[in-house]
Amino acid sequence: MTDSAPVDPADVEHLRARAARDPRVAGPGIDREDLADILDDMLDEERRILTSAYRDALVEAVLDEALGLGPLEALLRDPEITEVMVCGPSSVFVERAGRISPSQARFQDDAHLLHVIDRILAPLGRRVDEASPMVDARLPDGSRVNVVIPPLALDGPALTIRRFAGKPLTGEDLVRLGTIDASMLGLLRRAVRARRNLLVTGGTGSGKTTTLAALAAFVPETERLVTIEDAAELRIPLPHVVRLESRPPSLEGAGAVPIRALVRNALRMRPDRIVVGEVRGGEALDMLTAMTTGHEGSLSTLHASSPGDAIRRVQTLALMGDLDLPYRAVADQVASALDVVVHQARHPDGVRRVVEIASVEASADGPVITTLVKWRPRPDGPPAFEWSPGADAWMRALTDGTGVEAPA
Repeated sequence: MTDSAPVDPADVEHLRARAARDPRVAGPGIDREDLADILDDMLDEERRILTSAYRDALVEAVLDEALGLGPLEALLRDPEITEVMVCGPSSVFVERAGRISPSQARFQDDAHLLHVIDRILAPLGRRVDEASPMVDARLPDGSRVNVVIPPLALDGPALTIRRFAGKPLTGEDLVRLGTIDASMLGLLRRAVRARRNLLVTGGTGSGKTTTLAALAAFVPETERLVTIEDAAELRIPLPHVVRLESRPPSLEGAGAVPIRALVRNALRMRPDRIVVGEVRGGEALDMLTAMTTGHEGSLSTLHASSPGDAIRRVQTLALMGDLDLPYRAVADQVASALDVVVHQARHPDGVRRVVEIASVEASADGPVITTLVKWRPRPDGPPAFEWSPGADAWMRALTDGTGVEAPA
């Protein structure tokens, strides 16, 4: 699906301004269909020579401007678009099937773009201005919004909207999409049910949150989950899920509730497992503590470039906490807490794929990482998943803590 041909902004503004003066539009609560009829009448009165396609596009653009989010509306209606990236009024990009491409959508100027941003944030009770030039927010449909405005954004307001599928992807969906194969999914299903602590890692846009949600769905329905996120994205199809979301400070700089405070509070909510949407700071220490004090089987995500890098990052983040712990003590706790690292990447062709699954074991020298399966290129054929010799033994050793082999 491609963007429709652009409409002249002057035509849009002319018709919008004329509609704004029409007494039929003055009443509250006019719907889209009624406004479209009024706009068609106006174009008939003007007797302008317009192609049928341009006329329809013009009416649609005015409707979007008057009742929606202007040039963004057409993009947000496209189910194939998973991300919208606005780099200024005349630079808009979209992501489809993991590939980024330019869009024909345009804003008139910075003021027009800021007006649309205000329309997005106002119903959410959020605002952005020079005193607070950055904001993270979540739309009612779960889409994540990030805004940065001048003077921090040098080329005009920057807006990023990350959208999510209407229905959460399951593990079987990930197999169908090529993110993972059936054998790897079986390994991770057994690890979740055996209450192993999992960390899903990867770069930005690699699909960490989607994979995390699919794996969390393997938790037995009899267990209580508490999810903690900066912007609530996880949709876990289980009956007993408590969703918590951090809160930024108010305009007065008060009232902030960080992820770390929510992790600590979650420990008092009688969770069987805790799911932290993303570990970014000192909350890593609280998460590790939870994983080793009766909340085994917890899950989280982390930005990292490999399983080894993920372990080092967790150690560094844990040291950012307010406890002055020696590095060796933190390394030992990481080795004791984490069991499995699932590393994901987005390939140049747009495919998001789990490229490595590794186990984490404790030793006298700290965490020991062992690759169980890895995506490898082959000189005599296409790339494929390659299993390590010890993967079968590791899977057979999975138990639920009672000595009974975990169900597949």
